[in-house]
Amino acid sequence: ARRPRRARGVATEACRRAGNGGDFLGRVAVETGLAFETISPAEEARLTLLGCAPLLDSRYPFALVFDIGGGSTELMWVAQSPSAPPCLLGVESLPLGVVTLAETEGPGALGGADYDALVERLGRGLAAFDAAHGVAERAAQGEVFVLGTSGTMTTLGGVYLDLPFYDRSRVDGLTMEAARASAIGRRLAAMTPAERARLPCVGAERADLVALGCAVLEAICRRWPVARLRAADRGIREGLLLEMIAADAAAGSRAPSAHDTDSRAP
Repeated sequence: ARRPRRARGVATEACRRAGNGGDFLGRVAVETGLAFETISPAEEARLTLLGCAPLLDSRYPFALVFDIGGGSTELMWVAQSPSAPPCLLGVESLPLGVVTLAETEGPGALGGADYDALVERLGRGLAAFDAAHGVAERAAQGEVFVLGTSGTMTTLGGVYLDLPFYDRSRVDGLTMEAARASAIGRRLAAMTPAERARLPCVGAERADLVALGCAVLEAICRRWPVARLRAADRGIREGLLLEMIAADAAAGSRAPSAHDTDSRAP
């Protein structure tokens, strides 16, 4: 109805892993008329970083950006400078999404030793990324800004602020004390799904999965401890939108105006 000039639909980890991902996207195209493409982890990370860039703090020379998704967790290692856009140095996509973990861990309460055992196991999956980029060493020197974008982070942000209902304007860009965020994550994990569902910023839709997301977050915080981390309620969609806006603006600037056409007329 709005006659969009540009549109781009993308599929991520679920379609990358599925043996019939291409068939599924073909069916979507037939039934809806919408064309989707399955993008690589590197492209997903690039778009996510583009969408989240306004929330980074360039006073830190490096940033660790993570996205705890349904099928995977994306890690992005970023170089920063006050005088230049953020530069993506490294990307890793790990099969540590909340839906993926739910298939093996289940939705129940994760208290005490069970939670710690899961966090320790998840933490081992971060070792290769750490070794490749020296993240822990940089974090210990206070050189790393940490930004997380995911339903886990926004849900945690709502609980952190004790909001009576979710408010994006208050959670997007929220800086949290890492120790308190970890304590809230542990508390959420120890609850039953029914108890989580009664929390206004969790609800029934996220009650089964948020505990597993908190375990992934805790693994990240233990591997790369920092004093604070920031939540983002933005990511790949905003990156897609910003890129299309830029492309549209560039195309418009290249198109000759009526004045230009008239001035060249004999």
